[in-house]
Amino acid sequence: MAEDIDALPKGAGMWGQVVAGLLLVPALGLGAWALGETADTGGGPPRPATCSDGESGKTPGETAEARGRLSGEQLCEALNRPDLARLLGTPEEMATSAHGSDGSLSLAGAARDIATPTSEVEFATYTVTLAATYDGRPVAGYTPFGGHSAEERTVLGRPAVLYSDRTISIRFRLDGSDAETGPGVPARTVTVAQDGKDSGGSYEVTLWRQDGAEPDDAVLLRVAETVLPTLPGWSPASAVRQ
Repeated sequence: MAEDIDALPKGAGMWGQVVAGLLLVPALGLGAWALGETADTGGGPPRPATCSDGESGKTPGETAEARGRLSGEQLCEALNRPDLARLLGTPEEMATSAHGSDGSLSLAGAARDIATPTSEVEFATYTVTLAATYDGRPVAGYTPFGGHSAEERTVLGRPAVLYSDRTISIRFRLDGSDAETGPGVPARTVTVAQDGKDSGGSYEVTLWRQDGAEPDDAVLLRVAETVLPTLPGWSPASAVRQ
């Protein structure tokens, strides 16, 4: 017997497959992707999932906020908004899980780790993620890994890239043998510059459907354009270009 789990898209983040292979898959095993509370323990009606934070052992000065970056918890709080199901076009659904995680990527020869906090909210129809990458790289001209075609856009007055990818399906065997991986379902991603000047770093919203159908770009952009301006530190002056 085996359990199938669809992880984040292998193209997620400005580092694409590198991030997915070295950061996101290991995060599953760290318990950072715990289910939020979905039921009233007192026997009441089910409640939407609330954000759970996979970080532990924090000490003063070590938090993402202290370094001038958003944390996975902050991303989750912004993404897991009361009207998210309506934005997805499934207003009758309730979030079944919500979580955020602070991660980083170490590359050989790099002077410092690249912070890559991420969050995810799951519904019966859609799963949506919100991530940030503090790599200092501009979004304009970005080409996804794996040969995926990218469409340059302007989203909220900032340079953006829209592209397709696939999730990674991870099969964990209950007998303890090695996990198996394979292609998952189609996903659509929009990567948006963290500031209007595109001076480096990005936010990324990714959407996929549980039934394997191609996600609708209109839905993806509606979520991105509603959620991103609510992030701490987002500049309203650069959020809209006349």
